[in-house]
Amino acid sequence: MRRAIVSVALAASMLAPGSAAAGDSELNRYYDQALSWKPCGTADLDDAGAQCADVTVPLDYADPQGRTITVAISRLAATDPSRRRGIMLSNPGGPGGPGLDMQLFLRPDFTPDVLARYDLIGMDPRGVGRSTPIACHWPVAGLRSAGADVPDYAESVATQADLAQRCRNATGDALPHFTTRNTARDMDVIRAALGEQRINYFGGSYGTYLGAVFIQMFPERSDRMVLDSAVDPQRYGITMLRDMGPANEAALDAWAEWTAERDGEYRLGADRGRVRAAVAALIDRANRQPIRIGVHQVDDEVLPALIFDLVANPKTYGVLAAQMRQLTDAADGRPVQPSAELDEKLRGLLAGQPDDSPTWAIMCNDIPAPRDPLEYWNAIEASRSTQPVFGPFVNNIRPCAFWADPIEAPTLVRNASPALILQATGDTRTVYESGVALHRAMTGSRLITAPDQRIHGVFGKVPCPTAAVNAYLADGVLPEGDVTCETS
Repeated sequence: MRRAIVSVALAASMLAPGSAAAGDSELNRYYDQALSWKPCGTADLDDAGAQCADVTVPLDYADPQGRTITVAISRLAATDPSRRRGIMLSNPGGPGGPGLDMQLFLRPDFTPDVLARYDLIGMDPRGVGRSTPIACHWPVAGLRSAGADVPDYAESVATQADLAQRCRNATGDALPHFTTRNTARDMDVIRAALGEQRINYFGGSYGTYLGAVFIQMFPERSDRMVLDSAVDPQRYGITMLRDMGPANEAALDAWAEWTAERDGEYRLGADRGRVRAAVAALIDRANRQPIRIGVHQVDDEVLPALIFDLVANPKTYGVLAAQMRQLTDAADGRPVQPSAELDEKLRGLLAGQPDDSPTWAIMCNDIPAPRDPLEYWNAIEASRSTQPVFGPFVNNIRPCAFWADPIEAPTLVRNASPALILQATGDTRTVYESGVALHRAMTGSRLITAPDQRIHGVFGKVPCPTAAVNAYLADGVLPEGDVTCETS
């Protein structure tokens, strides 16, 4: 019966893609609002000449006369008003990533022709940053590993249940409305408030899922859409996290190889196997006795999360190797003061600074997760032989297991709308197959593959896809077919 209800809801969402319970006339006051532009109040945006505004949107689109919230946006005007063709919104990922300044990072890699044509619009999505926030006041980060055994896992289960309860206590009945579908509706309000007929868009990582949902809900209001490092919409959520395990183990192998070549500097082992063994031994030591470094106690639930963040990009291999050396020295009882970067990261993981609850709130509100803790434990145990570092991390139970059911069915992405999808074959966050799957779901898209690249976020890092994006945004013509760039 439940499956039938979900199927009906999905069908309804496809028949009326952008609809909420309220009629368009009830939303007119949002679409027609006048924005008040002002300096953004941060040096980077103000120095770039950006202005900021707050857009009023309904908390619940089914009740537009009810409570309202605000979404903060920024604008960098097109450099040639005579050639301007519209706005380009953006989202950096997450979910829960602030994007008010994202266009500052994209702008250096856009050609003058692109900059002349678009007002670049940054956005902190609902629940994030300067927008009306989700603030669950978590004492620790939600992304943690499961530990070595059943007692450790039981602690994980209790921690994740507590984090979910803290969100309910802190946000009350507003919490379920912080969703990707509502952010897509907010984007349409932003479009109308800016006086535009259509949206151009650049989304990275989770931002590709948001972009795909917007296209599905508002196909007639979507224009030139760029989706960099794409999420498979059918696997978004807990499944997407599990998909990261093998790719991150492969990345750890590459890091171990790099580190072994610099054994004189890092002293973690002279070959890949020894470096991997040193990491495994450090995790085991952290399980038996948390590693004291500075004011922090690092256990085997935290250590894989630390490695996960830095193994994704070869440019941070040295940072990871240095941190593993510091932690090894600390475990050996040597007096170690953590580097500023390590100290900041551990504060985030161990003290909830910054609070990553918006990430989980949005994901848990979007997609239902398995409830049974035993299902997660079985997945953890099954992964240990092939994913010794990241299996217990990516398969661990999350707050979503203790969340209320989403108020809407997930968006079924299936359309022929044009879009440009960029994907690196070695991506550890949105694995290559996920970009292929989104391309398959969006039959009018083109896929630009960056081979032999262990990066997340292709634009601006690899010349061939960067050139393809600039050509598409400038003239609106997609490549005739999919493109695999030359290895660089």
